[in-house]
Amino acid sequence: MSTVRFVDVRKSYDGKVDAVRALNLKVAEGEFLTLLGPSGSGKTTTLTMLAGFEQPTEGRIFVGAEEVTRVPVEKRGIGMVFQNYALFPNMSVGENIGFPLRVRHMPRVEIDAKVARALGMVRLEGLADRKPQQLSGGQQQRVAVARALVFEPRLVLLDEPLGALDRQLREQMQYELKALHRRLGVTMIYVTHDQVEAMTMSDRVAVFSAGRLRQVAEPRRLYEAPESLFVAQFLGESNMLPGTIASVQGRECAVALSGGARVIATPVGQVSTGIAVTLALRPEKIALGAAAAACTNSFPAKVLEVSFLGDQLRLRLEALGRDDLVVKLPNGSGGQAPEPGGAIEIGWHAEDCRALRD
Repeated sequence: MSTVRFVDVRKSYDGKVDAVRALNLKVAEGEFLTLLGPSGSGKTTTLTMLAGFEQPTEGRIFVGAEEVTRVPVEKRGIGMVFQNYALFPNMSVGENIGFPLRVRHMPRVEIDAKVARALGMVRLEGLADRKPQQLSGGQQQRVAVARALVFEPRLVLLDEPLGALDRQLREQMQYELKALHRRLGVTMIYVTHDQVEAMTMSDRVAVFSAGRLRQVAEPRRLYEAPESLFVAQFLGESNMLPGTIASVQGRECAVALSGGARVIATPVGQVSTGIAVTLALRPEKIALGAAAAACTNSFPAKVLEVSFLGDQLRLRLEALGRDDLVVKLPNGSGGQAPEPGGAIEIGWHAEDCRALRD
């Protein structure tokens, strides 16, 4: 069993500030979970506590049925892949991959067989005798992954392993790692600050901020149904419209904006009349022209700026008493693109606009 559980885990390095606080998180067996957040958010501390490099100040950590909170690193049976790969330059590729097996005193024949299988797993057959410095960055990354998998761990931890790669290779390796995970079915926990990387690779994403786990969900739900302002702002782009709850009816609420407009939105958490909220509205959820008339919310707007971004157009509009409302349209969607200076109707549905308190 490779289910992972953090139970009321707290970590403080100085006894004053918590690097991680009140962490309760469960990772399912065979899941690919990404810990996402900015620098200092607690994601790497969480990973190092699970690996055994750091001890929690409070709380317990389980891998399967075993509590590993105080178990030494070498006895946890966890594979690790680091950003700098941590390969031994004086060893060949095969020797690097076989190192975890040698320290476990496995027979040479068994080591050779497992190394050959691991090389095939990451598509590096025939390179066992090369030194790491003779490989490309992507190949070195695969060697590090093979070394983490060769002893068949119950869990693999990956600490920003693609950070040193260029953009094109990074994108390629994202899909290769995910394909490898699907084939093997091993539990993987991945740390990154890259939102696109997290959305591309993960079964679920756990978003951290200031030592707190803010939300954990599937990528689509995390993006379309953020539960806090931080998640809405950190993951992708959102229009943020401050206002006050004017009324609540069922699963919808009316929000009065500072410019006098009222917007029908979906409240998140407990809200009541008079409470200050911020509306989070994704740019691609805003309809233009005739399509806006069929939306729950519809308002006049003026086009201030049109930017070409390759696969999409980015419009900056003046509406609702502000001049920074952003709309994104797929390029080539048909019809003529709006021109700067033109008047246009905009609209969106209540379910696409979330009223958030923090």
